[in-house]
Amino acid sequence: MIASTLALAACTEGTASRGIAPVSLALSSAGSTTAPAAAPAAASETFTDGTNTLVISSVEVVLRKVELKRAEAAAGCATSTSGITASEDGGCGPENDELEAGPALVDLPLGGIERTFTAAVPAGTFDALEFQIHKPSNDGDAADQDFLKAHPDFAGISIRVKGTFNGADFTYTGDLDVQQELTFQPPVVVEAGKPASVTIRLDLDGWFRSDGGTVVDPATAAKGAENANLVRDNIVRSFHAFQDNDEDGMDDGHEGHDGGH
Repeated sequence: MIASTLALAACTEGTASRGIAPVSLALSSAGSTTAPAAAPAAASETFTDGTNTLVISSVEVVLRKVELKRAEAAAGCATSTSGITASEDGGCGPENDELEAGPALVDLPLGGIERTFTAAVPAGTFDALEFQIHKPSNDGDAADQDFLKAHPDFAGISIRVKGTFNGADFTYTGDLDVQQELTFQPPVVVEAGKPASVTIRLDLDGWFRSDGGTVVDPATAAKGAENANLVRDNIVRSFHAFQDNDEDGMDDGHEGHDGGH
């Protein structure tokens, strides 16, 4: 798992006057309904339909432009000392508290939860998280070029899954290049000086399943194959985000407490 600190500094009095707080972004997988949400990461996840057995041993995803979206329009903007800016041109505007990162390769903690980013964010209320599942390109921008120097095998690939299907090894690669917007229900509240955490949870159980629940061979999900669109759509639908201040992999808004540390 890539871990990085994204240091944001307020560029106007309007932003600074609201105060800031450290906000962490974590990834977790919900591979099975029986595994505890906050269990330590496992070596693999196993799925079966009673006939076929799929074992996932590795999931890697390329993310870019992770943006925490403010519920209300805010004055001022935020600039970054680490290459992450409040907007495409670094200017001030209504989306001035967005976080933009990457490309970054994240290794999903199977059956567990792991922090990926921490940023200093102006206090406020946020109603959505936006990010790109990103396909780096050899002829892409400077950020893509730098990423591919470190990860040359991800040229044209945004997702890589390894494991076995009925005992045979497989490697699935996907070229998703899509924007995701995950709405917070309830909204995420960041208070000045008080650490907060947001978790993105991926439900792996549905990635390689048909609408009827049959586990499908990942080989049939390769580009142009019969289940390519099925698996693509399953992956897109599998992302969920919520406030998770205690980092237990569960939505604080549904736990009956504030999730504070």
